[in-house]
Amino acid sequence: MDGFVKAFLKASLAWLVAGTTGGIAMAMVPAWTVHRPAHAHSVVLGFVAMMIYGVAYHVIPRFAGAPLPSRTAPIWHWWLSNAGLLLMVSGFITRASAHSSAAASAGSIMLASGGTLAAAGAWVFAVSIWLTIDRGAPAVVPIAKLRTVTGQ
Repeated sequence: MDGFVKAFLKASLAWLVAGTTGGIAMAMVPAWTVHRPAHAHSVVLGFVAMMIYGVAYHVIPRFAGAPLPSRTAPIWHWWLSNAGLLLMVSGFITRASAHSSAAASAGSIMLASGGTLAAAGAWVFAVSIWLTIDRGAPAVVPIAKLRTVTGQ
């Protein structure tokens, strides 16, 4: 298994722990439900998306019969997505906890910056997987099997 695949899977598990811990904390202290967006993004973009990224980077090249177009793009993707998500979660928490307009503004800047980085990571992923699929070998099906499937 490639190192970047392991990195995405491990990040996914770390985000799962962070997100569920935040969810439990909110259940224990209802006032903390103002942090629900941080919890949701930790679980959805952190656990779910990172798991999908890691599994896709491992499986799609094998299914397509073609290697990834770049071995460094997934590494960039990992850094962009995780740094972006960390900034987003921090921005949600900072904005929700802000006691001044300056702190709320700082939280918004963190959130926008993190969202931009996470989106850039998603673009790297989409292009990498798209190109891998395009470069894949066409499926070869013997004509006898086609006739059996179509009933002819």
